[in-house]
Amino acid sequence: MPADPIRFLIVDDIEENLMALEALLRRDGLAIDRAKSADAALELMLRHDYALALLDVHMPGTDGYELAEIMRGTERTRSVPIIFVTASEVNEARRFRGYEAGAVDYIFKPIDPLILKSKAEVFFRIGQQARDLERQRDQMLEIARARDRAMAQLKAHADNSPLALVECDGALVIRRWSQGAERLFGRSASQMVSLPLPQADWLSAENIGVLSGWLASAPDPATPPRFSTEFTLTQSDGRALECEVYGSVLASAEGAQSLSLQILDITERRQAEEVRSLLIGELNHRIKNTLANVQAIARQSLRQAVDLRSFERSFMGRLQALSRAHSILSDATWASAPLDQLIDDQIRAGTLDGERLHRSGPRVDLSPDTMLRMALILHELGTNAGKYGALSVPEGEVHLSWALAPEGLTLRWEERGGPVVATPDRKGFGMTMIGSSATGDGDWFNTDWRPEGVIWTFGLSRGVTATRSRAMAQTGDCPAAAAGAGALAGRRVLVVEDEPLVALDISFELEDAGAEVVAVARTLSDALDTASRVRCDLALLDGNLNGEPVDRVAALLVSRGIPFCFVSGYGREHLPRDFQTVPLVEKPFNPDALRSVLCDIMVMPAAVDVPPPGLPA
Repeated sequence: MPADPIRFLIVDDIEENLMALEALLRRDGLAIDRAKSADAALELMLRHDYALALLDVHMPGTDGYELAEIMRGTERTRSVPIIFVTASEVNEARRFRGYEAGAVDYIFKPIDPLILKSKAEVFFRIGQQARDLERQRDQMLEIARARDRAMAQLKAHADNSPLALVECDGALVIRRWSQGAERLFGRSASQMVSLPLPQADWLSAENIGVLSGWLASAPDPATPPRFSTEFTLTQSDGRALECEVYGSVLASAEGAQSLSLQILDITERRQAEEVRSLLIGELNHRIKNTLANVQAIARQSLRQAVDLRSFERSFMGRLQALSRAHSILSDATWASAPLDQLIDDQIRAGTLDGERLHRSGPRVDLSPDTMLRMALILHELGTNAGKYGALSVPEGEVHLSWALAPEGLTLRWEERGGPVVATPDRKGFGMTMIGSSATGDGDWFNTDWRPEGVIWTFGLSRGVTATRSRAMAQTGDCPAAAAGAGALAGRRVLVVEDEPLVALDISFELEDAGAEVVAVARTLSDALDTASRVRCDLALLDGNLNGEPVDRVAALLVSRGIPFCFVSGYGREHLPRDFQTVPLVEKPFNPDALRSVLCDIMVMPAAVDVPPPGLPA
C-alpha cells in the first residue's frame, strides 16, 4: 500500500496568499490543507496530523499568535511545528512574542521561494522520519505482541506437555525445570534450578556420564546435534521410571554450550508391552492346548466310535462342553468362575436333567484349568448317565454334592434309580477321559460300581477357592428337544457368514434338515445387497463380517420382516446393541440347538417381497 502523505497546514485569511503558498510548496508525497481562520484550522487539526503549520500573523478575530498559544495548550496539537508568515517589518518584540507563542521560525513577506522551500524541506523530511518511526514502532509493537503470544504458547505447551523439559548449562547446572518435570519427578523448580546434576538424586552417575558425552560432541551452531537414549530415572519417592530422553546441544555465538533435555515417561508403555508379550504367549499357549485337546478328543472319539454318526454325537458333545467352559471363563476374564455356573451350563445344554439333578454344596470358584477339566468330566458323566445310567430311565436321579476342606474339594456323583450297574468289561474313552482329567498333582478319583447306581468321587487339591461375594448363578431352562427332521423342510434360508468352512457346515446342516440355502454372503456389502434382493423365510447372521459391525444388515432384515438369529463366537455384549432380544447361537454350534433356535424364530413375521426404500430392488 502507498505510504500516507506528509501533511502541511496553511492558515491565512486571504485566498490569494493561500494559493501562492500552496503553489510554492506543492510536491510529491505532500498533502496541503488550507484554512482561512483559526477555527477552521483547529477543526482540521482535530482530524489530521500535521508535520508543519504555516500561520499568518495578522488575521481577523483570532490572530496567528493566539492560534499558536491555543495549539500549544492542546495535547493533540502541542507538537506541531509552527512557522509564522508576516508582512510586518522585522521587530524584535514581535519576533520574541512569536517564539514565546511556540513558533520555530519566521518568514517575511514578500516571500523568497528558495527560503520557503528550504525551510519546508526540513520539516517535510522530519515528517517522513516521524512517519517511518511510527510505522517501525507499530511493527515493533506487533512483533513484541507476537513474541509474547509465542512465548505464552511455548510456556503453556511446556507446562501442559507430558514431556519433562530440563535445560542445563555447559557445567551441567540446571537452569530450567518445567512444570512437566515437576509432575514427573515430584520435585519443584525452586528445588532443582541452580542445582548441579551430580547433586541431583534423579539421575545415576552413568546417566550423567552419557549427558557429559553429549556436551563434549563439539556442536556446530548451524546444525546442533541431537541425541536420544533411554534412562531409568528416579522419582522423589524412590520409584523407578523408565524414560526416553532426547537431548539437543546448543552453542551460543560466544561459544557457551547448553543442553536441552526432553524426557518422556514410558513406564506404562513398557509395562503394557510386557503384558502384551505375556498375553500373546499365554494366548498362544492356550490356543495350542485347546487345539491339542480337540485333537485328542477327535482321535479318541474316533477310536471308540462304532460308526460316523456315533462319532459325530460324541465328538460334538465333548467339543461343545469345552466351548461352553471357555465361554464361562471368557465372561470371567479368565479368572476363577463358579462351579454352579458350570453345572447350570450343562443343564442348559441338555447334558444334565435339571429336574432330576439334586445338588448340594458350598459356593466355590474353579480356576481356568480346573474349570476346563470339570467341564469334560461332568459332560462325560452326564452323557454316560443318559445312555446307560440313572438318566436313561424316567425314575432315575443324580445326586451331586461337594465339600470344601483345607486339603481341597471333594466332589461326589451318585446315581440312583437307574438300571442295575455292573463293572464294565472294558474302559471306554469317556472313562479314560474322566480318569486323565481327574488326576494330577495331588488330585485323585474313585469309582464304586454299586448295583443300585455308580458313585464317582473326585478329590481336587488345587484350583478351588470359596466364593467370596457373588450371587448364585441361575439355572436356565433346558432347551427344547431337537427339531423334527421335517420342521425346516422347504424353508428358504439366507446365511451371512465370513468363514467359508463355517458357512459350509451351516449349509450342510440346514440342507440335512430339508431347508434350502438361497444364498451365502461373506462381506458386508454382499450381505446388504443379498438381503435386500432375495426372498427368504429366515436368516442366520454372523456377529461381524471381517471385523465390520452388522447393525445395518440386522436393521435391513427387520425392515423386510425376515426373522433371524445371530451365529457368533462373541458373547451378546459384543453384538449390535439394538438387537439384544435376537436369539444367539454360539460357535462352535450344536446342530440340534441350531435347528431348535431356527424353529423358534419361524413364528416371527414372514418375509416380504418389497425391499425398503433406498436399497436396490
